[in-house]
Amino acid sequence: MYHDLTKGSISRSLLLFALPMMAGNLLQQFYNIADTLIVGRVLGKNALAAVGSSYTLMTFLTSIFLGLSMGSGALFSIYRGKGDERALKSSIAHACGLILAVTLVLNAAVYAFIDPILSFLRVPQEVWGGMREYLLIIFAGLIATSLYNFFSCLLRALGNSTVPLVFLAVSALLNIGLDLLFVAVFRWGIAGAACATVFAQYVSGIGILLYVLFCCRNLLPSGRDLHFDRNILKEIAGLSSLTCLQQSVMNFGILMVQGLVNSFGATTMAAFAAAVKIDTFAYLPVQDFGNAYSTFVAQNYGAGNKERIRRGTKEAFAISTVFSLLISALVCAFAAPLMQIFVSASETAVIASGVRYLRIEGAFYFGIGCLFLLYGYYRAIKRAEMSVVLTVISLGTRVLLAYMLSATAIGEVGIWMAIPIGWVLADLTGLLYMKKTW
Repeated sequence: MYHDLTKGSISRSLLLFALPMMAGNLLQQFYNIADTLIVGRVLGKNALAAVGSSYTLMTFLTSIFLGLSMGSGALFSIYRGKGDERALKSSIAHACGLILAVTLVLNAAVYAFIDPILSFLRVPQEVWGGMREYLLIIFAGLIATSLYNFFSCLLRALGNSTVPLVFLAVSALLNIGLDLLFVAVFRWGIAGAACATVFAQYVSGIGILLYVLFCCRNLLPSGRDLHFDRNILKEIAGLSSLTCLQQSVMNFGILMVQGLVNSFGATTMAAFAAAVKIDTFAYLPVQDFGNAYSTFVAQNYGAGNKERIRRGTKEAFAISTVFSLLISALVCAFAAPLMQIFVSASETAVIASGVRYLRIEGAFYFGIGCLFLLYGYYRAIKRAEMSVVLTVISLGTRVLLAYMLSATAIGEVGIWMAIPIGWVLADLTGLLYMKKTW
């Protein structure tokens, strides 16, 4: 189902378009949550720390071509809003070639530098072997993840958020089933969890590729669209590189925080690994709502509907804030039971550390909800450089304060406190700039 976001009720259109994206990304989290849950229960604390730390690294790596896909998607939405089919098809061809090339180079690089990467992350010796084993397998899924992200961003940019959900649902269920089989039954250990995830990633990546090839022929470039167009490539490179930079800076900052967490030992690593999964699940809906809002803004920007963008912005911020406050209340109230989903009740130190993280950060989800909307807005109006600025403010503050505060008597709590402070500073900057430009 394709949504034309330039017409009709704004709130209703945004929610209907966003709901499949929310459901799809919630399912996508099952890829790593299945690993975390099963590995933590079956293989213990050190295995949980290895898989959890790998998740942070993989998020950083996939953010590179995810950023390229999101930037390209904003341009696809603008061309759809303008009704320029020739430019749309040509941009699809150019973006696909660019993202494929980047993915192949990235995939080769991580295999070549796996040991320096682990050293940079300050992985403890008791976790090193398991994390290395897991990464050697999971890196094989980067190409499949790139395929899925590109074609799902393409379909969503043009108003179809349902089909990506279908492929994710199938692969998420497959991932969970294979996790149970490989880890709990066959006893393949960490390698089994990695194999299950990679297999499921290829199901979603190849599946959505075949769907576009056979069911969306109207989107496929013809011979004339495959000719090199310097202007279109320049537009794609401009939007995509800045969005990629924004995503990479954001996740590189998180990676640096992961290195700091690792220095506190396996208990804090395990707590962080479990708490981050809960955290990601909690604010994932507002992240996807921000992406839906970005498509809304881009389509209306292409169509020249400036007043509709203003009204939609006010409604989007109101919806995101209300939802974030509700989720904050639930996470703070049920932090301990949520941690016990991933960690055995006997691991009291791990649970206590995770609860502290969730109650400090979870109280400020409205901050990250606002930030996702600002990212989407600036990407959609071709000011992706502002998204980079906001990311630098948010993550720079977070990393700097995390290292400073954790060195004091409060220890790991300083890492958790730095996160919402960074969100709020970036929000204030983005909102003030938006008001100025309006």
